[in-house]
Formats: sequence, structure tokens, C-alpha cells
Amino acid sequence: MSTNEQPSLIRIARDSGDHTDPEPLDLGARVRQLRKARNWTLEQAATQAGLARSTLSKIENGQMSPTYDALKKLATGLEISVPQLFTPPQRDQVIGRMAVTRMGEGAEHPTVTYEHELLAENLTKKQMLPYRARVRARSMNEFDGWVRHDGEEFLYVLTGVVKLYTEFYEPVEMRRGDSAYYDGSMGHNVISISDEDATILWVTSLA
Repeated sequence: MSTNEQPSLIRIARDSGDHTDPEPLDLGARVRQLRKARNWTLEQAATQAGLARSTLSKIENGQMSPTYDALKKLATGLEISVPQLFTPPQRDQVIGRMAVTRMGEGAEHPTVTYEHELLAENLTKKQMLPYRARVRARSMNEFDGWVRHDGEEFLYVLTGVVKLYTEFYEPVEMRRGDSAYYDGSMGHNVISISDEDATILWVTSLA
């Protein structure tokens, strides 16, 4: 650390074309920005982090360099990871991506148990996989074991009545407007228990 550099001024790497240039990050300003984003006073943030108010004030004002233990307390109090403390907010990088899928225009992927309609399929590098599904299955016997995958999953019932089976919980009957959020790596299957095929919206995180 150079002598003219504030204690809390951390250098991070940022890509710039074909090379990487170090760019200073004001850790104190970063902590203050995270605190204010939560509408917390200095006292509230210090309490959350288990630090003295004076200590947090000195960190925010660049008057002291926090120990790793203090960094961990800060991250825990702000409900983020330690690396996120050193990740500056992205500026002037609003990509503004959007994809509209009209009714019935999603990519169809029928299976024996479900009829999937993938939504926003033309959007690359998605963080979520949204799709509408018609539930054909009426019995667990129609499945070749549990469905499992990485990431988390959100299910919302659009029409009909379904029963959600999971590996570690009792089956749950769900009707229109009901939803469930669960770990995708936990075995799960859905069947329709209404006269007609039920339809659901599924959103899976691409972890």
C-alpha cells in the first residue's frame, strides 16, 4: 500500500478491453452505500454487525482499515458475502435486455408427463429458466424416479389442481394461485388431480 493511499482504499481488478487495469475501491464509501441502501443509521448498522458505532464510523470515513474479523462481521450484518464488500456497484452498464413471449408462441417440448412451453427462449445467458407446463401425469407411477436438477425452483399453479410430491415432505395439494419454492436438487414431481390437465408456471434458477 502506498503512503498516499487511504487505509480503506482497496485496489480491485476490472477488465478493460484486452488488459486488466487496477482501479481503486473506497471500501468506506462502499460500506456507507450498502448501509444507506438499507435505510439504516450508523447505529443500526453497527448493531447489526456487532461493531462499535465509532469503529464503523472510522471505517466509513477511511480512518481505519478493518481487520478480516471486522469484515466478516460487516458482511454478516449487511447480509452479503465478504467478496461482495469489494464489488463496486455497476455504473453505466444497464444492459436493458427484454424478451416478450406471446401466448402460445413459446418453444414446445412435450414429454410423457408434461408438455413444456419454454418462455423467453431467444434470450441467451439467462439466470432463470421460465416455462409454462401442462401437467399430463395423473400418478407417480408415470415417472421414472424423481426429477432432480441444480438450482432452485418456483412453481405457480395457473389452472386446475395439482399435487406436488417432494423427497423430504408430505405431498401438497395445490390449486390456482398457490405457489411453492423449493430446492431443485431435492427429488420432486407434480401430477394433476383435476379432471382436466392442470397448467403451472415454473421458474428454475440456472445455478
